[in-house]
Amino acid sequence: MRIPKLASAFVSVAGLLAYLMYVKHHYALSAQYRPPNYSLSRGDPGPVTAGDPGGWRRRYGVMFDAGSTGTRIHVFKFLHQPNEVPKLAHETFKAITPGLSAYADDPDQCTTGLLQLFEVAKASVPPSFWNSTPLVLKATAGLRMLPGEKATQLLNKVRAVFSESPFLSRNDAVSIMDGTDEGISAWITVNFLTGCLGGADSSTVGMLDLGGGSTQITFSPQDEKTIQTSPIDYISSIQMFNTSYTLYSHSYLGLGLLSARLAILGGVEGQDAPGSVELVSPCLAPEHSGQWKHGDVVYTVRGQKEGEPVYDSCLTKVEKVLYKKIQKAMETSNMDFYAFSFYYDLAVDLGLIEERKGGTVKVSDYSDAAKRVCGGVSVPPGKSPFLCLDLTYISVLLRELGFPPDKDLKLARTIGDMETSWALGAIFHYMESNRL
Repeated sequence: MRIPKLASAFVSVAGLLAYLMYVKHHYALSAQYRPPNYSLSRGDPGPVTAGDPGGWRRRYGVMFDAGSTGTRIHVFKFLHQPNEVPKLAHETFKAITPGLSAYADDPDQCTTGLLQLFEVAKASVPPSFWNSTPLVLKATAGLRMLPGEKATQLLNKVRAVFSESPFLSRNDAVSIMDGTDEGISAWITVNFLTGCLGGADSSTVGMLDLGGGSTQITFSPQDEKTIQTSPIDYISSIQMFNTSYTLYSHSYLGLGLLSARLAILGGVEGQDAPGSVELVSPCLAPEHSGQWKHGDVVYTVRGQKEGEPVYDSCLTKVEKVLYKKIQKAMETSNMDFYAFSFYYDLAVDLGLIEERKGGTVKVSDYSDAAKRVCGGVSVPPGKSPFLCLDLTYISVLLRELGFPPDKDLKLARTIGDMETSWALGAIFHYMESNRL
């Protein structure tokens, strides 16, 4: 049947009107639609949220520091903006003892402490950010000194716990940290907190860290001769905040304060010994006798009978322990250095700095204090019986590293209310290396 021309025209007009109404409705909906605010993932700067400054976007990182004496969690909140060095807006910190290495013979026992620290992370990071917040654990000297099989079993247990967390845990998230990486991470931390990274001014500060099992030195050489004459494995390059840095960095495993203390007393690290072992040392007061636990061994330690002055005989013992074990670094007198951990703690014990504020000491302050303490007839009330030994060790260590007696060292536990540990630098390095 043929459709009349008028009816055909009406159908055409009606169809056109219907199409126009559909288009109008579609674009109205499109104008109202906004993509959902997804959390940060692989370079996405994340959503702008209430409370963040204009143009800056929020992200988080969780770093577990599995040290020789304890496990610590650092939860960092950063603010990012394109082509800008990030800002550290907040840090949450909690520590538990003992360290992971204490569970070497029973890895399952480490789970309770890890779960306790996970609760800190969950309370510090909004749930909408959990699956995009990197979760990382780096173990340091405590696990580096364990037999390989025991360390592997511990790390596998940690990986199993991490895999059940709501955070972003990659295959490389749990590992033993190379000593040099520890030094580099601490260097990143202190230079970030002092504003020396990513700016037009290329001057940076050096870093000294004295832990229980190892000690590190890291700085950025300004003299090409330093790079050319240093051992090849002491020199590395990193990319941080769109800037390349050449670094001199080395970690001396076994020369942390507690491990060195054992060597100076005459003990052997990692040696299994039933019951108590007696160590006699010229670095202890002649009348001193007591117990000291290191690792899984309880030592009975006592001083030698009076004879040669304590300081002189202790100095000789320390020098023998450090003989040819330290590479003297160049440029140590030409740049500012920050010193952490036991450098800080011993300065507090001596009253050279305030515990909360930190301060500046000279290298000679440690040797001068060693002579005073070692020359005392007995251990000062409330002080460690190892104070003479520890101070003598630090003074010789700094001398062997190349620091002159009149060199100033800046001691800081925090900079701008932020912890100076390697954890901040490590999470930055991890996120940059993995493009997170």
